[in-house]
Amino acid sequence: MNIGVLIVDRGSKDIEVKEELNKICYKIKQQKKYVFSKYCFLEVSEPSINKMMTECFKFNIDKLIVIPYFLYSGKKVKLAVNRVMKFHNQSDIKLVVTKPMLMHELITKSVENRINDAILKNKIKTQEQNIDVLIICHGSKDPNSHLSIMYVVNKLKPKYRNVKYCFLEIESPNINDGIRKCIATKPDILIIVFYFLHNGAHMKYDIYEELIPALNRHKFTKFVFTEYIGKDEKLMDLIITRCKEVENAN
Repeated sequence: MNIGVLIVDRGSKDIEVKEELNKICYKIKQQKKYVFSKYCFLEVSEPSINKMMTECFKFNIDKLIVIPYFLYSGKKVKLAVNRVMKFHNQSDIKLVVTKPMLMHELITKSVENRINDAILKNKIKTQEQNIDVLIICHGSKDPNSHLSIMYVVNKLKPKYRNVKYCFLEIESPNINDGIRKCIATKPDILIIVFYFLHNGAHMKYDIYEELIPALNRHKFTKFVFTEYIGKDEKLMDLIITRCKEVENAN
């Protein structure tokens, strides 16, 4: 069976995001079981879903695996899937959509890897059970978004002293409240995790515009930052896992 893979990302004008997606597509192609692997955007930038779906249908494939590259199962995911499925009657090619990048042990492992890398990079001697963790997420209007991050938080809680989360926008608690709640527990060290897939505008500018003033406001200095979780290889493993989950779907 000839199978193609299409990643649907939210969208960004940042060239680095496109470079990251190109690398992901290249690694998928290295699996040597797919005819092609491409990406498209729901909004903001090209290539669009419509453009890439049309292009994918030109290939000699029996099945197209569509991967919603999102950390939440919110409105954006539903909108992306709806746009993709508008094409299901336009060809004999079988369309299958995977689950998004959420509620899986590999997501938790990617967060752990980011934390461990920060510990090594900053030569932190504090034992894991005495480390506090704050996970900063984007935020979503969808009520199920909390379930995605709580899955990760609950998996990490047995390992660290405290694990909390906050949001950049849309939802509560915001970053200032997240920092305030963490400081209230008097941590020896606070590791701040960036729960984002790309090093786009949010990572480069928006988070720090909220985070640095919050840390300064509370005069708190015992913290370190991790890399964003999308940089971890476990995310690549999860993409491949999602593909395998639907390869044999009827």
